[in-house]
Amino acid sequence: MALTKHKRRIRIKNRIRKIVSGTEARPRLTVFRSNKEIYAQVVDDVTGKTISAASSRDKDISSVKATKVELAKLVGKTVAERAMKAGVETIAFDRGGYLYHGRVKSLAEGAREAGLKF
Repeated sequence: MALTKHKRRIRIKNRIRKIVSGTEARPRLTVFRSNKEIYAQVVDDVTGKTISAASSRDKDISSVKATKVELAKLVGKTVAERAMKAGVETIAFDRGGYLYHGRVKSLAEGAREAGLKF
């Protein structure tokens, strides 16, 4: 029986999560992508706390008229700036089962431009 697209992504996500884990020194930058929006969080998995978060639904980002790829880059920059303010410089990137392409790649590039190392 063939897997649905969603079940396939969840399977890939779980395979990634076995390897990628966030610590206090190197938290995890996780991405969720819906058809319209994109969300990113920097998470410390040891304590279970979100250090910083940003999404394309934030007021300062949603007011910008741009393509979804450009918005994703802006979300990456925003989450990186907030993480840097919280004292995070290096992260582990968790693409959430999505291909490293398009909006996910754009978000990662935006975070790198803002100063995060991964």
